[in-house]
Amino acid sequence: MKLYVEGGGNAASLKTACREGFSKLLEKAGFKGRMPRIVACGSRNDAFDSFCTAIHIGEPAMLLVDSEAPVSDAGQPSDANEASDRAKWLPWQHLQQRKGDGWQKPAGSEDLHCHLMVQCMESWLLADRQTLKDFFGQGFQENQLPAMGNPIELVPKQQVYDALAKATRDCKSKSQYGKGEHSFKLLGLIDPGKVSEASPWAKRFFEILELRM
Repeated sequence: MKLYVEGGGNAASLKTACREGFSKLLEKAGFKGRMPRIVACGSRNDAFDSFCTAIHIGEPAMLLVDSEAPVSDAGQPSDANEASDRAKWLPWQHLQQRKGDGWQKPAGSEDLHCHLMVQCMESWLLADRQTLKDFFGQGFQENQLPAMGNPIELVPKQQVYDALAKATRDCKSKSQYGKGEHSFKLLGLIDPGKVSEASPWAKRFFEILELRM
């Protein structure tokens, strides 16, 4: 099965880093030896188009993109702690209604094929503060990150970016956080258990991937 992910930009080196980051995360999540084929697509629109093509020709596929915004209660009804309920969530509804997307669920696809990083991939990084501290080292200012009690899926995307930049601006051995330079390296280092615990949508992704693999 192919997993079409948003990320990697237009540069081949970044697409490679994107694939490696997601591969390491999924291996640590228990998928080593039964991995999906990860396709780093660059833009979210390219990821959607590639996914649609795969579904159209009958290939097994999943899509993983940023939600870019909070998901409404209508898109994630019921108890977030119940796997049976998470399987009924409506990511395609979110992507169809979100201004800037307007994507229609492709024929032959289901909501189980579509997964969201809420509100962006960097939100997952916030789930593992210890890895961030270890990676950036001396000068890292954890107090610039959103408070631990603040659910990561409710932190606006730009606030996530700003917080990572502020927390790393005085680091001694690493440059200030940059999406291209650091994001996929960190993705491969963070604890998927912590991500799953902090993000119900991430938990849904891991659970459904488990069923499909």
